[in-house]
Amino acid sequence: MSTSAAQAAAFYDEALREGSVWTIRDGAGYPAPQNPEGERAQPFWSLRSRAERVVAEVPAYAGFVVEELPLARFRERWLAGLERDGIRVGLNWSGTRATGYDVPAADVERNLAAASNRRAPS
Repeated sequence: MSTSAAQAAAFYDEALREGSVWTIRDGAGYPAPQNPEGERAQPFWSLRSRAERVVAEVPAYAGFVVEELPLARFRERWLAGLERDGIRVGLNWSGTRATGYDVPAADVERNLAAASNRRAPS
């Protein structure tokens, strides 16, 4: 499993366990840089510490602040808005260049629902 795949899998499990996700913003708003395929993606992390690490270690994100979003609000409002705007969801970007999987918002919701169903007691 690649690092990006492991980070994406962790995103779903940790977000469901913690009940929130994290993003970053600055005075200009939320970043949604273009990936190599020319698509825009906004980064989200499943743990505060993951987001803080990127802000501390990636020069492009120096000066950003970490912001928590309750998981229910992320699923109900943010994912719909990102989908409408054609912005992908960056899952647990990591490393010195803050890279990882960029996934369509609708797929993120489907994956969260599937992971939630796997966690539900029988």
